[in-house]
Amino acid sequence: QVQLVESGGGLVQPGGSLGLSCAASGSIFSMNDMGWYRQVPGKDRELVAMITSGGNTNYVDSVKGRFTISGDNAKRTVYLQMNSLKPEDTAVYYCYCNAQATGWTFQRTYWGQGTQVTVSS
Repeated sequence: QVQLVESGGGLVQPGGSLGLSCAASGSIFSMNDMGWYRQVPGKDRELVAMITSGGNTNYVDSVKGRFTISGDNAKRTVYLQMNSLKPEDTAVYYCYCNAQATGWTFQRTYWGQGTQVTVSS
């Protein structure tokens, strides 16, 4: 099927920057969009940013102007550059993609394992 491998994340001071990347692999017939969700304990998972195969992007209001998502269709990789980080950005960040695996007749959502981002002084 489809596997997602994330990299990046870690600890950064407020105002700092971090980058996340996520690569999709496996028997992928088509992919509609990729992006990032984040989750803190006790809260629902929140869509942070997404990019479609056509390059359209969408962000949650709280990160607009600070985060930038980009993608490489050939590498099936998505990147999230996070600048001006705030303590409230602290969360586990999950990569996802909506893709149709080879041999399947419909798309489904696949998830990465999650990576911790901690913004603290």
